[in-house]
Amino acid sequence: MTEQAEASSKSAGLQIIGAGFGRTGTLSLKVALEQLSFGPCYHMTEAFRHPEHVPQWRAATNGETVDWHKLFEGYRATVDWPACTFYAELMEAFPDARVLLTVRDPQKWYESVSSTIFHVRARRSRLAPLPFRLMMKLFMPGLLQMVRVNDDLIWQRTFHNRFEDRQYAISVFQQHIEEVRRRVPPEKLLVYDVRQGWEPLCSFLGVPVPEKPFPHLNDRANFPPFARNLRQLRTRRITGALIALAAASLAAFLFLRHRPPGAK
Repeated sequence: MTEQAEASSKSAGLQIIGAGFGRTGTLSLKVALEQLSFGPCYHMTEAFRHPEHVPQWRAATNGETVDWHKLFEGYRATVDWPACTFYAELMEAFPDARVLLTVRDPQKWYESVSSTIFHVRARRSRLAPLPFRLMMKLFMPGLLQMVRVNDDLIWQRTFHNRFEDRQYAISVFQQHIEEVRRRVPPEKLLVYDVRQGWEPLCSFLGVPVPEKPFPHLNDRANFPPFARNLRQLRTRRITGALIALAAASLAAFLFLRHRPPGAK
């Protein structure tokens, strides 16, 4: 571990705030930061793995007070949604943190979002059967609530239910980039395209360039396996809950069957 990264790992709170929207190479950046010892790094995938974080994200989405230090306890960096929406609040909570603004060609960004996370959201809305939704509500309320937080934060509040309007969505994307450029002091900001690789990132963070290749993950070709991972997580939790329910039912049945006559 480098001296810079070691110092970062010992200091409390976030060292790096990712201000870039999702589908700008954020999963690749998460892995890269963790390889540079600026981890663990919070990403949307972490939000789905930690349903106990839902109340804080719901509060943040509603403009309520959030204990950011508690929410990000144990993390050294954050990228992607939902955290990128609150980069300004995170800068206040972690004044020594640096800001990474991931960018890409706006047209390619729109196509990527449209064919991945927005497509999954639209398909889920159309096809999710009522029994499955009820089962999620019963056995996985935290995961279902996080899905709803994302719907509210991204599609409603960020894109105002107009994401399918290509030009409008791109204008929101570009306005966000310009806002971050205005609000973040230049010495604390790196505007970064992951295609640039290690050099600008490592120079900004003051760490040596690794010998290994820069990670490139979660492009559109790799998105279906990523979505399957979330579905597998959801399936495992539902399966576990059903097994527990079946075991409890069997135990109750056996108890009642073998209860002594006249027992209450």
